[in-house]
Amino acid sequence: MSGSLTKKYGLFTAITMVVGIVMGSGVFFKAQNVLNITNGNVPLGVIAWAIGGLVMISGAFCFATMATKYEKVNGLVDYAEATCGKSYSYYIGWFITTIYYPAMTSVLAWVSARYTLVLFGDTDQTSNTCLVLAGLYLCLSFTMNALAPIVAGKFQVSTTVIKLIPLSLMAVVGIIYGLFVTPNGAEMPNLLANFSGHSMREDVSTLFAAVVATIFAYEGWIIATSINAEIKNAKKNLPIALVLGTLIIMVVYIVYYIGVAGGAEVS
Repeated sequence: MSGSLTKKYGLFTAITMVVGIVMGSGVFFKAQNVLNITNGNVPLGVIAWAIGGLVMISGAFCFATMATKYEKVNGLVDYAEATCGKSYSYYIGWFITTIYYPAMTSVLAWVSARYTLVLFGDTDQTSNTCLVLAGLYLCLSFTMNALAPIVAGKFQVSTTVIKLIPLSLMAVVGIIYGLFVTPNGAEMPNLLANFSGHSMREDVSTLFAAVVATIFAYEGWIIATSINAEIKNAKKNLPIALVLGTLIIMVVYIVYYIGVAGGAEVS
């Protein structure tokens, strides 16, 4: 069955798929949550993002190891069968088909529709317009991936690069603002003072709460294993994409968080 699928995705597309799937709305509102949970303690927040990233990288490394041994159609389901047997993989297949993927795609479509309508002044998150637009986004994404997978791959690359632009800008501007400008305009290293002004002996529960807040922003990378059989030289390229992609995500998130901390106010 795996031989019936065309090897149409290269390494760069696979990397952008990992990065693009994970990087979304989560980082934009979770950064502020982490900042609030840690009460403005930037080092503690950075540690929380780093721990969340290391957990993600550990998982990606495990699946990368599986990808070097199995190059089949079903990705996660095949890995589950190889490690835990057919019964377990059967339940995993039903779970991701009926719960995980539908919930994930529905939330993403709804968030996309919500952000689109906000641009036009409509802030009602449950309006009929929002729900209809979310359904339209679902249909369009399914149609593009089903009928034009190569175009979908190029779209994935483009959107990933586009998402990195505002994240990078906010990181750079936020760090500059935090280092040299305070809210009242005085020139003092505000961000640097934030780094040195808090003890690292914080309550462990605060750190754990901050780590939990980062999990949603890191979620989704495992979906990339679903195109295992469609990646060129998958046994080599998919492990590289999983590990390198997750490393890129963690670095971008940490730098972005530091930038946000430089200009955000703790509520």
